Amino acid sequence: MSDPQRDALYGYDAAAHKTISASKPWLKDPHYFKSVRVSAIALVKMVMHARSGGSLEVMGLMQGYVDGTSLVITDAFRLPVEGTETRVNAQDDANEYLVEYLRLCREDPNGGRTENVIGWYHSHPGYGCWLSGIDVGTQHMQQSFNDPFVAVVIDPDRTVSQNKVEIGAFRTYPENYKPALSSSDPTAAGSSESGGNVPSYKAEDFGAHANRYYALEVEHFKSSLDNRLLELLWDKYWVQTVAQNPLLTNRDYTSSQMSDLAYRMQETANAASRNARAAGGQIAFSGGASSTKAVDHGMEKIVRDLNQLAAKEKAGLVSTEVKARIFLGQGPGTDAS
Repeated sequence: MSDPQRDALYGYDAAAHKTISASKPWLKDPHYFKSVRVSAIALVKMVMHARSGGSLEVMGLMQGYVDGTSLVITDAFRLPVEGTETRVNAQDDANEYLVEYLRLCREDPNGGRTENVIGWYHSHPGYGCWLSGIDVGTQHMQQSFNDPFVAVVIDPDRTVSQNKVEIGAFRTYPENYKPALSSSDPTAAGSSESGGNVPSYKAEDFGAHANRYYALEVEHFKSSLDNRLLELLWDKYWVQTVAQNPLLTNRDYTSSQMSDLAYRMQETANAASRNARAAGGQIAFSGGASSTKAVDHGMEKIVRDLNQLAAKEKAGLVSTEVKARIFLGQGPGTDAS
């Protein structure tokens, strides 16, 4: 049954989109776009694609339109690109695929997607939702030639670990624009609140380009058809979803986090040792106070990340125990025989 109110965001008005694209109000205000609305099906497709890449980054494009100060994403499709553990690059094959895909959408006699490409998405497996230097360059180029355009980043590992989609949407600033950095903006100083426990090999890039882009609020919506499709998916896969063990599903990500924390602990201990030797030998140590403060801050962050990791592992153990009691009748004091 169709619901006009719920399905309204799928009512693409080509004329209205053409009008606002011609006026280009976003050129006058770098912060013109405030939010991104993602359809449930598009979100599922992007998360599944990101998850299928494992430790490799994957990339795709999104179709949609402008609705006031929001960018509405109605659909998404993957691109045949070559990804690595640190970056993803679109080649000529991807461009040809894009052109052909859009042509087939518009020529579909059964009513395919007619919306324009309005953004790109890619995955950051295990290191949060933010833009690297390469990502900023890609997004800035797209905004220069294909605006309106938005970059979406999904972390599939944290999505599984936290049981909620880890997603971020971003737009870059024009050349020579200097944003006013705010302490309340988690991306402004490259803080851990935006990227979480960023691995050491990504720490240098994280936050280094934060003054070149800003984050948009991400919202989700479901049409009546989306709701029915999700119900069918749940009816088919609910057993696997309930039965899965989060400790096993995410063990590679957890192991990498523990290894990175061990590395950071060693680096912090070495820095503290150097500070102690410099102070004990009464060596003129330039920036000694600030260095000591940096070590203290590093230790505080390590302790905080360790507590978060321990909390997730504890939650996984509790979940496993609860499932064993409910579905297998096992638990402390239970005779499994």
